[in-house]
Amino acid sequence: MAKKALLGQVGDTEIRLLRIFKVVVECGGLSAAELELNIGRSTVSRHVKDLEERLGLILCRRGRAGFALTAEGQRVYDGAQRLLDAMQAFRTDVRELHADLVGNLVLGIFDKTVTNPQAQIGRAVRDFRRVAPEVLIDINVDTLNGVESGVIDGRLQVGIVPDHRRSESLDYHELFSERMYLYCGKQHPLFGAAHRSLTWADLQDYDYVGLAFHSPNMEATHRFRLRRQASVTDQEAIATLILSGCYVGFLPDHYAATFLSQGLMQRVEHPECMYDVQFVAILRRSPEPSRVAHAFLEALREAHVNAE
Repeated sequence: MAKKALLGQVGDTEIRLLRIFKVVVECGGLSAAELELNIGRSTVSRHVKDLEERLGLILCRRGRAGFALTAEGQRVYDGAQRLLDAMQAFRTDVRELHADLVGNLVLGIFDKTVTNPQAQIGRAVRDFRRVAPEVLIDINVDTLNGVESGVIDGRLQVGIVPDHRRSESLDYHELFSERMYLYCGKQHPLFGAAHRSLTWADLQDYDYVGLAFHSPNMEATHRFRLRRQASVTDQEAIATLILSGCYVGFLPDHYAATFLSQGLMQRVEHPECMYDVQFVAILRRSPEPSRVAHAFLEALREAHVNAE
């Protein structure tokens, strides 16, 4: 029978022991944890034992057979994660009540924006760093849907994505645009051919690669009635399949420029087969975004207004 738990109020000692236990679990055992914690294995083992005694539970099995969490240990680990995350969020909230901007800024950006001369994200980061030099910046490049869901659920504080169907959970702020053209690769039948006489029916005869998620690209696919024979999740994959010579596909003009200069791609010169994409910054409406997120949004807006 397990000992009766001795744990009453959770104080600094219990928090320290839970942090150590969390590291042990995430490292997969005591030996790996001693390197992460920079304390000896015997000391790590003693701390885990102390936590078990305070909780009156067996949290893990350790020995020659290896390290393994018990069912109770898994529940304690999950609870410790929630507790420590909540404490970190509380610390961030308290810090934000002070004048200095501190903590983390986690951004989500749709791929292939860095080559767009209209995108002033780098300038915004530079301006933001002047007012918030202590903030740590974490950038995640993801699909449009990935960035949107990340902002909605709070994993990302600010997103930069193509504008398409809007969510009531998000606020939108226009930033910059890009133009999308249809391209073919060097081995494609359209490469080097005359395009002036191309009709919609001609274009619909060629295999086409497009993005697999709802986006301006997918809307254009349906609008132009192109025959999608390959679906991908990012524009680098579209470029790869265009370069194969087997597919036509849309790319931003700034991203395709390098391939054009190398003679590896050609724009399909159909006068109507193009579309423009507006990029927006997105923040969730509730709960209220952090001061750090608002400060970076302001830097983004200023950078793009001044670039016009």
